[in-house]
Amino acid sequence: MGNASEASWFSQSSSFLSTISKEHDILMGTTYFTFGILSLVGNGILLFVAYRKKSSLKPAEFFVINLSISDLGITISLFPLATSSAFAHKWLGNETTCVIYAFCGVLFGLASLTNLTVLSSVCWLKVCVPNFGSKFSSCHAYLLIVGVWCYSLIFAIGPLTGWGRYGSEPYGTACCIDWYAPNHSTAAMSYIVCLFVFCYIIPCIIIFLSYVFILLTVKGSRQAVQQHMSPQNKIANAHTLIVKLSVAVCIGFLTAWSPYAFVSMWAAFVNKTEVPPFAFAVAAIFAKSSTLYNPIIYLVFKPNFRKSLCRDWLTCRRTLCACICKRAPAQKVSFTLSSQRRREECNSTRLSNGLPENHGGACRHCQCSERDTGSGGCGPETTPQRTARILQGSTHSEMVVSQLSNEMQSDFL
Repeated sequence: MGNASEASWFSQSSSFLSTISKEHDILMGTTYFTFGILSLVGNGILLFVAYRKKSSLKPAEFFVINLSISDLGITISLFPLATSSAFAHKWLGNETTCVIYAFCGVLFGLASLTNLTVLSSVCWLKVCVPNFGSKFSSCHAYLLIVGVWCYSLIFAIGPLTGWGRYGSEPYGTACCIDWYAPNHSTAAMSYIVCLFVFCYIIPCIIIFLSYVFILLTVKGSRQAVQQHMSPQNKIANAHTLIVKLSVAVCIGFLTAWSPYAFVSMWAAFVNKTEVPPFAFAVAAIFAKSSTLYNPIIYLVFKPNFRKSLCRDWLTCRRTLCACICKRAPAQKVSFTLSSQRRREECNSTRLSNGLPENHGGACRHCQCSERDTGSGGCGPETTPQRTARILQGSTHSEMVVSQLSNEMQSDFL
């Protein structure tokens, strides 16, 4: 009976019809589309830069690469279906697609969160405990990255094994963890409690304390440096960089995940009827925006990443210019052929009154450059003389217009 009731409840809750207005869905679809493009470009550039400088990567920078991979996983697995469903005003998949979508969202989302937590701990170790931080190697980084994915996989697999449950989001056009399940299942309640504690509260505490200790250490070392040296040296600049990076990571983490954590806990343990579906929609937008912050933070505040990107960009420009220059001779030959064709057309041109063109003068249809003139192309530049045929009695005579009297010129013109 319990399984049957759960299955019927899942079927009812998974009607996959949007519960927000059409205008809000269009706004969400547009936002998701923009986020997806920016995330794809930003994380792609970050991975490209990391690949180009792979021989000089530091162990701590492996976490930046892993973070970019998890963010790309969110972008590729969630944004296309979320965008199209929002524009369609309903979920475009079925129940199986919903479960896969929710699994990918939880796996890659928790991987990003856990990766940020481990990265802050490594930064704390290297800055505040340099004796141990200097011993941090690539092997340690690889082991921690494997641990990040295993930790995330445990919570992502939980709902597939009966510990928790996946279902449609309250706004109807996406899927995630069923936040209303604690009202129906004790196992689902324990899952959401563990998820909230071990995947939000503890990571928040670790990130916050790590960067607080880093800032305190940097402040103390800066004061010591200023007593002996000029504050414009490399050590002071490195301290400033660490401060900016720490503040940016903390703000990005809290901005992205705090709204969704607050709304989901409100629905799970307070009163689900008081939470409007649009609140979940806005919180989901903030959570998915996390894929944008990290590339911006590390490409802006990490000088080695920024310099590598500028160097690669200059290399691409030189390569492109070299390709364009190779095509220049072909364009020159084409220009020469077209110039010859225009000269042939000029030589065959006749005046409208039937008289032949004066070939000693300059062709009116050719635009000769100095190079063409010097090579005898169109000939020397001379102003063509206009002639008029005058009838006097029964005879015709031809005369240059400039030789006419003023009165006759005015009548002729």
